Amino acid sequence: MDLSFLTTRTSIGIGTGFYAAGLLYGSWSLCFRHRHSRIASYAFVLAGWILQTYGLLLRGRQTHSCPLGNTFEILQFVAWSCTLLYLAVGPAFRTSVLGFFSATLATALGLGSLAVPAWDSVMRKPTFATSPLTELHAALGVFSYGVFGLLALTSLLYLIQLRHLRNKRLTGWFALLPSIVELDHMNLRLLGFGVTILGIALAAGRLNWSGSPEVVHLSKLAATIAVWVAYGTVFVLRLRQRLVARPFAIVSVVLFAATMASLWPVNASRRPLPPPAGAAVDRAP
Repeated sequence: MDLSFLTTRTSIGIGTGFYAAGLLYGSWSLCFRHRHSRIASYAFVLAGWILQTYGLLLRGRQTHSCPLGNTFEILQFVAWSCTLLYLAVGPAFRTSVLGFFSATLATALGLGSLAVPAWDSVMRKPTFATSPLTELHAALGVFSYGVFGLLALTSLLYLIQLRHLRNKRLTGWFALLPSIVELDHMNLRLLGFGVTILGIALAAGRLNWSGSPEVVHLSKLAATIAVWVAYGTVFVLRLRQRLVARPFAIVSVVLFAATMASLWPVNASRRPLPPPAGAAVDRAP
């Protein structure tokens, strides 16, 4: 099959369309039928993820590095990471609701990044020209944000489940949700996994920065460390049973929103390279 027509943005755009289709299918099913096929929900997300993966692969081949060179690529990588984790752990829930929420997040990040062409800027120099450790640091760091994104989704499910239990609603959404104990255990594992991955990312970055301190951007370093400290603190409080149940779920959702906001200082040091006079900027593949 000839796939030459699929550029980075085209492939990712079609993938986002599949995410949106999964979101619409889930919305229709939950609103009118109160049940829907887990297989169909999973298939929509899987198709979107495959196309998104292909688009990111094309961009990586173009830049000869992990596609994390601008805001568009970072948001896509976060969505890709979160969706990958859902595809890996989602079937264990035996529910399609997590797929609905994953499709919602992937659609929002996909449409948001595609809607602002300036976010897909050409870089002044290769993003990871200094050391492979820098690329490892960036890839693991953004991947951990995807873990925290899935944590926010499962925390939302926890809050919805808790509300149903308190209101004694035993039909509709309640029948589709995982047990509150299962969600609590999954939240703790996701939090621990995310903190560990981000810690490894910071360690890899530290090894590189010690030899090349000139590559350190203080705003990026401060934002990344702040995210790690915040989630690490929540993890310790959760282990000590000081932050549990509803407060823990709320903090997880709010903290992910703050984490996404922190991408601005992480990406602040990057500037687009103006194209030569009379030349068009080519962002494909």
